[in-house]
Amino acid sequence: MPLFQTIQCNEKTRILIWEITESFDELRSKVVLKEKTQKRLDGMKSEMHQRAFLSVRMLIQEMGFTDRDLHYDEFGKPYFDCDNYISITHSYHFAAIIISDETVGIDMELQREKIQRIADKFTDYECNYLNPEFQEEYIKKLTVIWGAKEAIFKIRNEKGISFKDHILVEDFSLDKPKTQASLHFDDLVKDFNVHYKEIQSDNFEGKFTLVFAFEK
Repeated sequence: MPLFQTIQCNEKTRILIWEITESFDELRSKVVLKEKTQKRLDGMKSEMHQRAFLSVRMLIQEMGFTDRDLHYDEFGKPYFDCDNYISITHSYHFAAIIISDETVGIDMELQREKIQRIADKFTDYECNYLNPEFQEEYIKKLTVIWGAKEAIFKIRNEKGISFKDHILVEDFSLDKPKTQASLHFDDLVKDFNVHYKEIQSDNFEGKFTLVFAFEK
């Protein structure tokens, strides 16, 4: 499957989404991996994870980069040697990247009923506006909130950050594509612009929520 969708967020920020329909062998034949990356790939037990990993390499190739340009710091955060920031996500049959000259984070999640069972693990402040009685909206909003917190965590990537206690997502409407969030950790307070979008494919059941955040 070629590139599923490209989203031009602003002049210097782009999101690329890959729908993973190829086999492992098809994807592996289309990318050149450095030795360190090949070892990481070989160590993955799940073929779905391997295919998602290779799909990310397909996406960075679409942007003119190669596997040799992509590195990971000691906390697993991806980065390029150049001035561009990158964030990576994958969920089931989708992989996505965001590349920007701004500090960014991205997350993609399948909308599932089971998120209701863990809502108390990552929401507190947000309970002021969430309404579990409207189940479909509740699930979608929880998915946005989780995605926003995941994206922000990917930006800061600091040990000890609690989704529930330290990252607050402001009230929002599903009819609009954005909201605000903030991180309160130690003596640090950071604000973020959060954007979200529903993604659906004709090839697979279920709806996905794509969330990306910019640090102000």
